[in-house]
Parts: sequence; C-alpha cells; structure tokens
Amino acid sequence: MAKHWKALLAAGSLALAVSQAHAEDQQLIKRGEYLAIAGDCGACHTEAGKAPFSGGHAIASPLGTIFSTNITPSKTAGIGQYSEQQFADALRKGVRGDGSQLYPAMPYTAYAKLTDEDVAALYAYFMQGVQPVDIQPEKTALPFPFNLRFSMAAWNLLFMDSKPFQPDEKQSEEWNRGAYLVQGLTHCSTCHTPRNFLMAEQQDKNLQGASLGTWFAPDITAAALQGKPHWTREMLAQYLATGHASNGATAGGPMLEAIDKSFSRMTAEDRQAIATYLLPQDSATAEPAQANRWTLVRGDDTPQAVLSEGAQIYRNNCASCHNLTGEGLNGLPALQNHPVLNKPNADNVAMAVLQGVWPEKGQGMIGFAGQLNDHQIAALTNYVMQDIGHSKVQISEERVKSLRAGGDASPLMLVSRIGMAAAGFIVVLGLFWLGFRRKNKR
Repeated sequence: MAKHWKALLAAGSLALAVSQAHAEDQQLIKRGEYLAIAGDCGACHTEAGKAPFSGGHAIASPLGTIFSTNITPSKTAGIGQYSEQQFADALRKGVRGDGSQLYPAMPYTAYAKLTDEDVAALYAYFMQGVQPVDIQPEKTALPFPFNLRFSMAAWNLLFMDSKPFQPDEKQSEEWNRGAYLVQGLTHCSTCHTPRNFLMAEQQDKNLQGASLGTWFAPDITAAALQGKPHWTREMLAQYLATGHASNGATAGGPMLEAIDKSFSRMTAEDRQAIATYLLPQDSATAEPAQANRWTLVRGDDTPQAVLSEGAQIYRNNCASCHNLTGEGLNGLPALQNHPVLNKPNADNVAMAVLQGVWPEKGQGMIGFAGQLNDHQIAALTNYVMQDIGHSKVQISEERVKSLRAGGDASPLMLVSRIGMAAAGFIVVLGLFWLGFRRKNKR
C-alpha cells in the first residue's frame, strides 16, 4: 500500500511539473509574440493575403527590390532548422543559418541591442507559436556587385555596433525601457536617422530626420519635439496609439503602417516609456486640439479665374473634407497648423496626395495619383505648404515625378561600379607590370 501511495505521489508530482513547464513555455511563447509585434516583424515578412510570416513582401531599396524571407518554422522553406544560436545570429548579426549575410533592410543593426532573454522568447514564438508554411518566396536578386552577399561582412565591420543595450543607471526604469525599445526592438533610427553614401546610419545625426526615398521621416530628437509644433509625452503616446495627436499631427506612409501593425498593439506602458525616452524633459503645456472638431463650412465667392492653379485644385478636390481654408470639416483633420507643413521638404504632403492615407481603422484619405498629373500635384502641394502652412518650402514638378516613380536612384550603384572598374583596372595594370618585369629579367 505504501508503495502504491508513493507511486501516486510521484506521478502527481511529475504531472504538476509537466503542467508548470507547459505553462512557462506558453508564457515564453506569448512574450515572444508581443516582442514580434513590437519589432514589427509582420510588416516585412507578411504579404497581404498570405500566411503570417511566410515572406515574399517586396521591399523597395535604392539598390533594387529585396524580397522578405519565410520566417515560419517550415523545415524546407523557413527557419525550422535553425538552432537558437543560429536564430540569434540572424537577428543580431545579420548572418543566416547557412552562413551567408543578410542585407541591412532587415534591421539587425538595431536588433543587436536585444537581450538574450528576449531573443529566447522570440525563438520560442517563431518555432512553436507560428504555423509552418512550406512555400519559398521569390528570391532577392540585386544587381552586381550587391548580389555578392559576402560584401556585407565588410560593411558590418565598418558600420555595425554589435554591443547589446546597456541601461543608464542615472536614468529611471521607464526611461531605460524606452531607450531599449527605441534603440533596439522598434528600430526607430532605421527610418529617422540619415544615412551616408554607403547606406549606413550617421550616428552623429541620430534621429534627426531622413528621406526614405519618397516619404520623409521627421526629426524626433527632444530639441525638435520641444519646438514648433510642440509635443508632450502625452501627445507622443497618443500618436503612437492612434496615429493622431492633439497638436494636429496625423500619421501617414510608413509611420502609419508601423502604428497600425506595431505601436498601437503595444502596451500603454511601453508607449509611455518611448515617449519618456524621446522627451526626457516633458512640458505640461499642451496646444489646443486641431483635429476631430466640428467646423462650419466656409464659403467664398472669389471667381475661379483670379485664384492660383493650386488654390483651384484644392477647392475642387480637398475643400470638401478639409474646408476652404484648411481648418478641417466635420471631424476630419485640419491642415492649419498641421505638423507636416513644418518640415524641411514637402515630400510627405505630395505623397499623401499621391497615395492617400488609409489607416486600418477609422477615416482615410483617397489618393489622387490617377486624377492629377505631376504639375497639378506640385501646384496643389505648394499651395497647401505656402498658403495654408505659411511655409517657404516648395516642391518641383520633377520631384513629384520622382516620388511617383518611387524616389531618386541611389548614387551608390554608380559609385560601386566605378570602384569595381577602378579596382579591375589596377589589377590589370599590376599584372601588366609584373609581366613587364619578368620579361626584362630574362
């Protein structure tokens, strides 16, 4: 009888241990899922209408189109064969399981900041919480010499900081959490830091604003956020949650996608931590709300003939939503005092007109790429910037044409090919010189 009870107790203890281990595994997977959302992994690795993380999403780069990979646990098409170390090396060093280099379109330069614990949670999620998909997406085929992936190893030696995040003991826990998220997981510098001609981030200009080819990612340093239009931590947290802020800001382009797919799904505490890091010295002074107001429709009997071309286009296409002088209409966003009109270029206004602004939830704005030509979009953009925004910034018809086509081509392709040609010439010259010396010795 005693043996029987001991056996039952042992079985019960084993069952409890297994149950506890399963619960811990589920917690780890759940944490990994949250980290994948914060890292915005789905934005690049999930194509609309296809299985989550099955890849195939086309990422435009100055050097050509990069297609995202399948990161499901498929053993034939995904990362199902990866060990945790191989997963960590891909995430933090940009080295695939087969040893080849990843392009920095995958923000491993930022993910290098991740802790071992977060990497382990992400690995658990992608291996156990994601359904495997045995479909190989289209391969990336950049033109020579960028198709030589081993060249990225040299790029990493020049530009990559592989040190993990180190908390600042002088700062609060909330500030350090925000720093960890901004510098690492949410990889804000990937868009908001300008790059040099080799496409590496200029660390001395961290978060000071950068062109993404078409859209412009603004300066989000504390100095800029404390200027005009004024931001507070509350506004920043509100903006990350909804794409709108009480200073009139509305998100568009890649930022709107990041808010829809990542920031809005993060915890309020993490959004507040990001705001605390970006604005260490907060101001309680908030500007009056500019959006979501009910406004009277304004009329004007000014003859069309005396209006500028931009004003005419605005009245015919924009005034029904934004009102005659841009103060907003029936809860739709105001253009007056909108932060987008206070940027160093007019790209974001032109891109909003071309592509529209469509959040996953709520009201959207249609694009006019099919209705207005480049000259008309330039005229409209300049009217909005100058007459409504009181800005001196202008945009040319040629720039609108470039934006419509996806942005200017990178000079890096030409520079690299000239460099390769020069290197080839030097090699040929060296061989000729060696041959000449041998001939003279004979």
